[in-house]
Amino acid sequence: MQYLTDLIYNIRIRDVIDIIIVAFAFYKLFMLIRETRAEQLIKGIIVLLIITKASQLLQLYTVFWILDKTMTVGVIALLIVFQPELRRALEYLGRSRFFTKSFIEIKNEEISYFIEEIVEAAASLSRQKIGALIVFERDTGLNEVVETGSKINGLISSGLLINIFIPNTPLHDGAVIIKDNTVKAAGCFLPLTDNMNLSKDLGTRHRAALGISEKSDAVAVVVSEETGAISVANSGTLSRYLDIKTLRKILNDIYMPNKQKQSLIFKWRQKNGER
Repeated sequence: MQYLTDLIYNIRIRDVIDIIIVAFAFYKLFMLIRETRAEQLIKGIIVLLIITKASQLLQLYTVFWILDKTMTVGVIALLIVFQPELRRALEYLGRSRFFTKSFIEIKNEEISYFIEEIVEAAASLSRQKIGALIVFERDTGLNEVVETGSKINGLISSGLLINIFIPNTPLHDGAVIIKDNTVKAAGCFLPLTDNMNLSKDLGTRHRAALGISEKSDAVAVVVSEETGAISVANSGTLSRYLDIKTLRKILNDIYMPNKQKQSLIFKWRQKNGER
């Protein structure tokens, strides 16, 4: 008890800051690996550490020697096993606002136009029950995905997007990659999600949308071929059965930083005589 009291009195401000930083780092690490394969692997490693320590305390020298050597060599194996998660963590750091500019720099009027074109295309595809998968590239580059498809580099338009996904055309079965105001490529192949807890009624498009959102900060819009329902995948989470109003709001969040949105609202109010 006296030891605990002395410890509390001897804590300095820098010690508190140190603890907060470490706790925050562990929290962010947990959020990155939550509901991924890494979470199960971490649990397995913790069990191995407990068994290793227990074998040492119980003087099971052979078991301890084997586990100790395994853990030593396992450090290299961990770097290989956790390669996707390590890449994801480094990309997360790289997307920090300390290193990046605003997500997009297009005039406000152009942004509104492109958003409406995308919404119109999604609404038309949904009505016709034509399957579609549109990926919006953000801070994480998707050039390796673009290389798997056919490059287009054309301005966004509803007509272009609808025609790409018309059934039995060469590019209808892959994903469209959009960056800023440009359709970069179509017919692209995306990595499928490793999540085993998904509903069985989700097809390849939905699993691909989740996969790209898990491995990057991209946002994917999916139109179901069976039901015409619109879904959005973001950060490994799938939001299903969205209406057009919700889709428009999501696209505004993707394309417009807060300052741009506030500027648009101010201009709209001025145009309509509000003060």
